[in-house]
Amino acid sequence: MGSRPVASPAYKRILLKLSGEALMGDAGFGIDAGVASRIADEIKEVHGLGVEVAIVMGGGNIFRGLSARARKMDRVAADHMGMLATVINSLAIQDALEQIGVVTRVMSAIEMRAVAEPYFRRRAIRHLEKGRVILLAAGTGNPYFTTDSAAALRAMEVKAEVLLKATRVDGVYSADPRTEPNAKKIHRIKYLEVLEQGLKVMDTTAISLCMDNRLPIIVFNLTARGNIKRVVMGEQIGSIVSDEGAQADAE
Repeated sequence: MGSRPVASPAYKRILLKLSGEALMGDAGFGIDAGVASRIADEIKEVHGLGVEVAIVMGGGNIFRGLSARARKMDRVAADHMGMLATVINSLAIQDALEQIGVVTRVMSAIEMRAVAEPYFRRRAIRHLEKGRVILLAAGTGNPYFTTDSAAALRAMEVKAEVLLKATRVDGVYSADPRTEPNAKKIHRIKYLEVLEQGLKVMDTTAISLCMDNRLPIIVFNLTARGNIKRVVMGEQIGSIVSDEGAQADAE
């Protein structure tokens, strides 16, 4: 009796967007080393399947530019501080990955050669081709752009096949499920519907970038162990934002 064929990953190259909040666990602030290690284990498992992995980190667990702006801080200064927070998070994930034998590179949009390589598109692609996990830090390097926009931009630049948005929620909902008990989960939705309905998937710049370049977005729950691999293997979890499927498949 022959052995069952091993399933292949659905994607060869992915861009994984990790929120800063995902790193803080239950602490409410900063970086939980245990959470960082768990995320690193999951990334290693996916990388071991032959998938090329680029990561963009958020910085909300350390500093959030928009919140600082509300406290009358200059927007440009606040956004630069937020970018530096993403570098700290990227270094934390780099350390967690390298402790378990994954070769990584941190590439920063803001030059700081003592801790990270400058971001160059061709070099980033070369690192991926050589089997290195790359962490793309400091957003786009420009104020007024979120890390969501940076994730969409970098995904296009490195020719990722999909943008995986890992959050604390298990998909896209018609309203915030944490405050609206009747919110419906939407399994598949078009980019334009996200924009028209004002759904908080990613900011409008990021959604527009993905729509213009037909880059699918999968939103899923990072806190459920093994979900990164499930998405990469093509399992139908979370929500898909793309130009396919006119219906918003609500349950």
